[in-house]
Parts: sequence; structure tokens; C-alpha cells
Amino acid sequence: MLIEQAFAEKETTVRVMGVDPGLTRCGLSVIESGRGRQVIALDVDVVRTPSDEPLARRLLTISDTVDHWMDTHRPDVVAIERVFANQNANTAMGTAQAGGVIALAAAKRNIDVHFHTPSEVKAAVTGNGRADKDQVTVMVMRLLRMTERPHPADAADALALAICHLWRAPAIKARQAGQARARALPRPGRAPARSAAAHRLAVDPPAGGPVIGDRA
Repeated sequence: MLIEQAFAEKETTVRVMGVDPGLTRCGLSVIESGRGRQVIALDVDVVRTPSDEPLARRLLTISDTVDHWMDTHRPDVVAIERVFANQNANTAMGTAQAGGVIALAAAKRNIDVHFHTPSEVKAAVTGNGRADKDQVTVMVMRLLRMTERPHPADAADALALAICHLWRAPAIKARQAGQARARALPRPGRAPARSAAAHRLAVDPPAGGPVIGDRA
């Protein structure tokens, strides 16, 4: 019984890689779900690239590091911060480019990718979508039972992204299931599609029988 219970708990464990994308600093983290809402930090780091390097070389550095992380930690899902409109144009461009490299690495490994806005992350971790970075960092430390402050802030942001996705995942799955059911419903004003058997009868009715849709 204990072996079966342990196996069931292992099966329900989810490993999330959180990414705070950026060219100068790219925060990476990996967490794992525990019992209930328990969260366990497995790794966290920040990839740095010099601003005077060519863009292609900077993206390659991020790509190589992310490849190593994904192959080492084998996450079930990757959570990336979504670029938002208020950002400086150059910052937004670098964030999007780094995020694209990471999403591509995940796609090559058939790992699901989800994007979360900063306000979604703050709301999930602190309960306040307008919380400042210090409030987010303090809550991350509390949730992960960390004795030292993650440094720099990009590390804490990456952990917060992973926690956010872990806690929002059930709602995301429920929403996706609802959308799938809605797509499967017949559209208003359109007759339901005929079954294959009904279509064959309409095209080639049995001898002496009426064509489907004909009036008597």
C-alpha cells in the first residue's frame, strides 16, 4: 500500500522551468510540486551576456545554457514571462528574442510552453497584481523556505514565474478543456454534420427507398 501511494505521488509530481527572459540577464529556475501547495526549488541561476557582444553570440550563449538545463532537469513544462507593451522598445525586443530562443528549445523537446504576464505572476505569488519586486522576492523566499535572498532580482523573478504556473496550471487546463468543448459544439445557424452512414444513404439510397431529406 505504501509503495502504491509513493508511486502515485511520484506520478503527480510536476517539474516546472521558470524563465525571466532577457539578453543582459536571463533568469532560470526549476521547481517541483510537493504535497498540497508545497513547492520545492531544485535550481536557480542567471545567464549573463555582455552588451558589447554581437546579438547572435548573445542568443547562442542563452540557447546553449537553456539546452543544458532542459536536458539536465527535464522539465514537464516551461513558463516564460510575456513581453508587455509598457517596456522600452529595446528591452522588449531583447526580451522577446531571448524568450523565442527558449520557447524553441522547449518545442524541440516536445515540452509545453506557457507565457505569463508580470501582473499574473505577482497576483499568483503575493495575491496582489501590483506588488513590487521586494514583495515578490520575500514571498518567494517564504514559499520555498529559502534562508538567503535570490540574487540578482532576475533569479527571484524566474522562481516566481515557475510558482505562478504551477499554481495556475489547473485553471489553465480547465479553460483549455472548456474551449475544446466549445469548439466541438455545432455553430449557431448551422445544421449538425451528417454522419458518414447518413451521407452514404443520401448519395446512394437503397433500391426502392427514399432519399434522405425528400418529402413524401
